[in-house]
Amino acid sequence: MAGVTTFLTMAYILFVNPAILGGEGGLAFPAVLTVTALVAAVMTIAMGLFANYPFAIASGLGLNAVVAFQLVGAQGLTYPGDGRGRHRGLLITVLVLTGFREAVLNAIPLTLKKAIGAGIGLFITIIGFASSGLVVQGQGTVLTRGDLDSARIAVFVVGLLLTALLLARGTKGALLYGIVGTTVLAIVVNAVSGGELWTEVGSGGRPAAFGIIALPDFSLLGDFSFGYLAELGLLAAALAVFTLMLADFFDTMGTAVALGNKAGFLDDRGRLPGVRRVLLVDSVAAVAGGAASASSATTYIESASGIAAGGRTGLASIVTGALFAPALFFSRSRASSRRRRPPPPWCSSAFSCCR
Repeated sequence: MAGVTTFLTMAYILFVNPAILGGEGGLAFPAVLTVTALVAAVMTIAMGLFANYPFAIASGLGLNAVVAFQLVGAQGLTYPGDGRGRHRGLLITVLVLTGFREAVLNAIPLTLKKAIGAGIGLFITIIGFASSGLVVQGQGTVLTRGDLDSARIAVFVVGLLLTALLLARGTKGALLYGIVGTTVLAIVVNAVSGGELWTEVGSGGRPAAFGIIALPDFSLLGDFSFGYLAELGLLAAALAVFTLMLADFFDTMGTAVALGNKAGFLDDRGRLPGVRRVLLVDSVAAVAGGAASASSATTYIESASGIAAGGRTGLASIVTGALFAPALFFSRSRASSRRRRPPPPWCSSAFSCCR
């Protein structure tokens, strides 16, 4: 139950990551979906087997937005062949093996480490509100109230209240039941309305066409280079790698501590036992994500949902990783033709480095 719950709370990345990295001049949707599912499956299972913690891993939301909208969209770098994720992951791996990353983790006050987890939670909350239509983009990066007189908002509110009620009653698997129940309600309401409520999944506001049991597209696997060094120059490239490394560096710290605190793993000094194994798998995941052109992978705060459902060992991660594997056989039947849009408000500079 814990593994399934964690998977359902983070499965959105299978479609959000290709949508962010795709578009005109971007990477092909089926190829990004394949490598996203592959990296998430392999590295989450590795976390369960090697670290024995119920922590799941997938492409980092926020890190991919920085690459797509800032480095590629604003600075004109090209897809694919981006080696920044690999360089950053290798650098972090060295810091883990030398014990430096763990030393920094132990030196940061516990309150600050918890605050990082809270910030990531706020980031995900904004994404949820924006995706539901409860808030929309106003002037610049300001969020304003959306159209509350709609069936979409009604489904969102009912699902939120249902999940909150189950959590308040201490129901085991509350998040799982809330997600499944809200999904069923959304399908029914969408069918009654003629299928017009949720149509923007595809490109240009049109319904997406997906094929199931399609052959995986591994064309991006290993297709990378370090051409950005020449495009940006050595100093600018080093700053880009260092900036993204800092985001990943402290993100994983806050996530690991927040998850450990939720599960009751922390010792009396607020430290996570065996944290070096967690950090090592996480840093290797960053390398794997870069090598697969799936954006750097990182530990997901959504793992807290599985912990809330009772997950306490690596078995939950193994189940979550196994559920990512069938997504290798999902494929979008036509490539997106939409133009590169500016980042949504929750991917603005104020939030893009949270994850």
